[in-house]
Amino acid sequence: MKGRMNTGLGEVVIDPDVIGTYAGSVAVECFGIVGMAAVNMKDGLVKLLKRDNLKHGIDVTIEDNKIALEFHVIVAYGVSISAVTDNLISNVKYKVEEFTGMDIEKICILVEGVRVID
Repeated sequence: MKGRMNTGLGEVVIDPDVIGTYAGSVAVECFGIVGMAAVNMKDGLVKLLKRDNLKHGIDVTIEDNKIALEFHVIVAYGVSISAVTDNLISNVKYKVEEFTGMDIEKICILVEGVRVID
C-alpha cells in the first residue's frame, strides 16, 4: 500500500520504495552501521549491499498512513549493539517522519552480521 496525504490542492502519494531508499540512506549514516544486508533465504547467506541497493535491506509496510520498517543491518565489530540500534531508531524515526509527513508506527532491526571496519 502507498502512503497518502491530502492537501488543499489534491493528494500526494508516496511509494514504499521511496521511503525504503530514504530510510536506508539515513541508516548507513548512523554510527556503528556498516551497511544494509540482503538475506538469501534459500542458502541462509548474508550479503552486504552497495549504496544503490539499500532498499533491498528494508521492508516497508504502510497501513492507515502509518509506516512500519524492518531493517536488516550489519554492525561494526566492537560497538554496543543496543547503542547503535537506539541511535538508528531515533535518527530514522525523526528523519523519515519529517521527510514523509507520516507517523512511524514500528521499527524492527535485525542484526544479520558483524564486520570489522578497515
